[in-house]
Amino acid sequence: MPDIRVSEALWSTGMLERWLVEDGARVREGEAVAAVRIGESLHDIVCSAEGHVSIMAPAGDLVDPGCIIAAVNAR
Repeated sequence: MPDIRVSEALWSTGMLERWLVEDGARVREGEAVAAVRIGESLHDIVCSAEGHVSIMAPAGDLVDPGCIIAAVNAR
């Protein structure tokens, strides 16, 4: 099952501002699924594969670069 991770390119811990999709929603590879706030900037987190998203981190959580926030099930 592919993971959705906060980009390693983000330089600092941020807050998972909001989910752009609902848990269980069908998503496509490259689709923006969440937004992370670092300082005054919002950064989109994109899906790594096509399938149904299983959210693992709620909005409001602090997230580090590279951490897993969801998984994609190809069911």
